[in-house]
Amino acid sequence: MKKLFIIFFMAIALSGYGQKLSDVFKAMPDEILPGFSEADRTMLLVDTALKVIPYTLGNIERMNYTDTYLQIRTSAIGTLQIKLLPLVNNTKIICVIKTVCGKACDSNIRFYSTDWAPIDAHSLMPDITAESFFDQSKKGSEAYKNAFALLDMEPISAAFVNGSNNLTLLLDYASYVSPENLRKIKPFIKQDSITLQWNKTSFR
Repeated sequence: MKKLFIIFFMAIALSGYGQKLSDVFKAMPDEILPGFSEADRTMLLVDTALKVIPYTLGNIERMNYTDTYLQIRTSAIGTLQIKLLPLVNNTKIICVIKTVCGKACDSNIRFYSTDWAPIDAHSLMPDITAESFFDQSKKGSEAYKNAFALLDMEPISAAFVNGSNNLTLLLDYASYVSPENLRKIKPFIKQDSITLQWNKTSFR
């Protein structure tokens, strides 16, 4: 109840700020995408025939763009997603997902108000770890412990599939473990992906 009140109060306080994806993208802090100017951002959104903008670290490619969602490729191994999520009183907050794919894909998820003030992610979504994808009914076995120990990192990628408000998380373990270890891990995986539903206050 307290969390709902805080989010509702924050939404009222921010109701005067831009609520369009184009507005928040143009006003995005430079540290989120260093060297990509406001003019570049405007050009990327306004010129529908222009999908690629030259960038100091490579090219920026527009992959998907709607009134509430933008996905761009920032490098050969990186993407950036920006999603406007509706709150209970028809205002919005921003979710930013940066994904880097090496041997496996891993995402960093952050939340902001529409004037780019950071919001604590723990108040908006559950803590999803690699073990969240494992079958907890088998947790007590020695084989489970050995299988889980084979994951020396936790590559979890996140995406708003088709620009929807639902956030799909994927444990990308199969991309980097050996075939032998994959056979040991697979029996203990309950689900390769987890989809979180946005209920206008948080992901559940």
